[in-house]
Amino acid sequence: MLLSFFRPAPALRTCFAACLVASTLALASPVAAAQQTAFRQAVAASVAQQAEVAEFYRARDYAPLWTGAEDTARLNALLVALGQADDHGLPAQRYGMVQLMQRLQRASTPKDQGFVEAALTRAFLLYAADMKGGALVPARVDDDIKRSPQAPSPAELLQGLAAANPAAYFRGLAPQSNEYTRLLKAKLQLEKLLADGGWGEGVPGQQSLKPGQSGPAVIALRNRLMRMGYLHRSFGKTYDADIQAAVQKFQLAHGLEADGVAGPTTIAEINVPVEARLKSVIVALERERWVNIDKSGRHILVNLVDYTAKIMDQGEITFETRSVVGANSNDRRSPEFSDVMEFMVINPTWHVPRSIAVNEYLPQLKQNPNAVSHLVLFDGRGQRISRQNVDFTAFTANTFPFDIKQPPSNSNALGLVKFMFPNPYNIYLHDTPAKNLFARETRAYSHGCIRLAQPFDFAYALLARQSSDPVGEFKRILATGVETTVPLRQPVPVHLIYRTAFTTAKEGVQFRRDVYGRDAKIWQALEREGVALRAYRG
Repeated sequence: MLLSFFRPAPALRTCFAACLVASTLALASPVAAAQQTAFRQAVAASVAQQAEVAEFYRARDYAPLWTGAEDTARLNALLVALGQADDHGLPAQRYGMVQLMQRLQRASTPKDQGFVEAALTRAFLLYAADMKGGALVPARVDDDIKRSPQAPSPAELLQGLAAANPAAYFRGLAPQSNEYTRLLKAKLQLEKLLADGGWGEGVPGQQSLKPGQSGPAVIALRNRLMRMGYLHRSFGKTYDADIQAAVQKFQLAHGLEADGVAGPTTIAEINVPVEARLKSVIVALERERWVNIDKSGRHILVNLVDYTAKIMDQGEITFETRSVVGANSNDRRSPEFSDVMEFMVINPTWHVPRSIAVNEYLPQLKQNPNAVSHLVLFDGRGQRISRQNVDFTAFTANTFPFDIKQPPSNSNALGLVKFMFPNPYNIYLHDTPAKNLFARETRAYSHGCIRLAQPFDFAYALLARQSSDPVGEFKRILATGVETTVPLRQPVPVHLIYRTAFTTAKEGVQFRRDVYGRDAKIWQALEREGVALRAYRG
C-alpha cells in the first residue's frame, strides 16, 4: 500500500502564486502584443481533434484563456485546484500539474505559449469532468453499477469558466451536497488519525466481551473505543456501563445490532483499521460524484448496504423503514441506479421473472407437476393452462413456453403492495410475507428487488401528498382484493445507492460492510489511476 504524507494547502497556494506571477508576466508581452500567428497555429493544431474546444478558440479569435496578461487569476485558480485534487480523492497525477508549471516557466516563444495554452485547457477539462462526474466509468468497475455520469460538455465548461470568477467557478465544480462536504471533512479527520498512528492496538481474540467482565481484552476494548471517540477518558478495567454505552454507540454507527455486547462481529468491525475506513470515504466521494444531481426535493433513497429505504424531503428523513436487498450471488445482487417512481400497485399479481421460472420452478415441476400449487401457468396468448395437460419433462430452460403468475393474496411473494419505477432491470420496492428477515442484522436475501418492512406506512407517506385520507384510501382499495394501480400525481425520484461510508448531520460519518465487494473493486480501480492514501501532517 502506497502511503504519503502531505502538508496543508496554504503553503502550496503561496508557492503557486509566487511562481505564477513570475511566469505569467514573462508570457504576457509576446502573446498580448502581437496575437502572433505562431501562437494561434500552435493552439489550433493542439485542439484540432476536439471539435468543441477548437470551436471555442475560433469563436474568441484564439485569445488565450490561461496565458494572457489578464489571465493570472484564472491560471492561479486552475493550478491551485489541480494541486488540491488529492483532497477530493482524485488521481492528481493524471492532471500533470508539475509538468504544466515547468512548461509555463520554460515557454519563451509564442509557439511554446500556444502549446502550453492547449495543455492547460486539456488539464482543466479532464479535472472538471472528473470533479463533476467521477474519475471512473462505473460500469467498467462492476456491471451492476448502472450509472452513466454526465459531465457538462467541453464547450459548456470553457464558456462557463471564461465568464465566471475563477476561484468561485472552481469551488463550484465539486458536488454541492451536504453529503460531499461532510465526506471531505471525514476524509481529513481520518488522514490526521492516520498520521497520528490510527486507533492503536486492536481487541484480541474472537470471544464475546460482556458487561461485568474484566481482563486485558476489556482494557484493549476500552482503549480502542477512547481512541475512536466513542468513550471518554477512562481508567476502568471492567466492562462497565460506560463501555457498554460506548459499544452501543459504535454499533449504531456501523449498522450492527445495538445490544451493547462486543461479540465477534462487533469486535471485527472495531478492529477495522483507519486505512480501510479512509478507503471507504474516498470511494464514497467518487460515488457522490457519480450522482452529482440536485437531491434537495423529495426523493426515495435506498442504501443497499444499510438495508434501509428512506423518504427524503429537503434533505431531511421524513420516513424510514428496514429493507431486504438482493442476495450476494451473481444473478441476485441488487443493481445501483436512479429512476422515477410513477405508481403503486395494491393487491399485485406477481409476474414471475423468467430466470426464476426456469431455474427454480421448472425443475420442481418436472419432479412433481403439482408443485408450487400457488402459481398459475399462462400461454403466450394469456390463456390459463391446466398443469394436467403439460409434460414438463419435455421442456428445457430455453424452450419452456409458459408464463407463471401468482394471483393477489396475503401469501403473494410481493405481499399486498408494490411500488413501481419502471426500469430495464425489473427492480421495484414491495411488501413481502417473509417478515422474519427484517429482524436480522444482515438482510441480503431477495432476488434483487427491495422488500420493505413497513410497506403500508411507506404507501401512506406517498399518498399523503395527494389524498386527504391516505390511510382510508389505501385500505379501501386493499379490501377489494382486486389488483389496482394508483398513480402518483407527483412522481418521486428513486436512488438505489451503495454507500459503505455515509454521513448524517448529527452523528457524523457512519460505516457499513461491503456486502457485494463493490467498494473494494472501486478502490482498486482508483488506486490503478493513481489515488493513494495519505496522512495529514500539519
